[in-house]
Amino acid sequence: MKSAPEKPLKILVVDDEEQIRRALKSILSARKYEVITAENGEKAIDLAIDHSPDLILLDLSMPGISGLEVCKELRTWCTVPIMVISVRDKDTDIINALDLGADDYLTKPFSAGELLARIRALLRRTVSQNTNDPIIKLGELEINLAGRTVKKSGQEVDLTRTEFDILSLLAQNIDCIVTSKMILEKVWGPEFINDFQTLRVHISNLRKKIEETPSVPRYIITEQSVGFRFCSR
Repeated sequence: MKSAPEKPLKILVVDDEEQIRRALKSILSARKYEVITAENGEKAIDLAIDHSPDLILLDLSMPGISGLEVCKELRTWCTVPIMVISVRDKDTDIINALDLGADDYLTKPFSAGELLARIRALLRRTVSQNTNDPIIKLGELEINLAGRTVKKSGQEVDLTRTEFDILSLLAQNIDCIVTSKMILEKVWGPEFINDFQTLRVHISNLRKKIEETPSVPRYIITEQSVGFRFCSR
């Protein structure tokens, strides 16, 4: 008896420019994604409710409800990955979107290759979270979330509690930007969200322990003025 074919993953594209919606639909459909589109924030919320997409591509600058407002509204009930795609490249725009619940931020113009790689990364993270696997293996690193241990090339790495908490948070959001404020709030508490120097010191110490060349990190990548990304590539 043949098993049922897998349903294509569904992506909701939200952008007020028809040309961009068409281009994204063409790129994604060619990779066998099912694509639904919305030209404004109001319709995006309705379609997200009706169609339960696996991922949302969201522009920020739209008439009516802005992309930031859509992101905030979706995050009150929706847990699917949200990638912001926008011409707005200021650090404040990126940080605001990520703090409101976006999982990644891609600045226009971008290549189809980069877009597809980011989408695959977000969907991989979703699958990993759904399997509840307590062990993350990446290259020479093995992070045991349940046992709170880290091994590098089979040898256990001695991390402090704070260093492990930072690494765990980044690794559970693999290939996605985690803002500095998010890390500070989750690891230290809301009263420490502006203590960026403390975070930089701990990141530096963590890199010395897990990176082959700390000055040229392979795992913990700095997103300038925004935060950090735990990289799978």
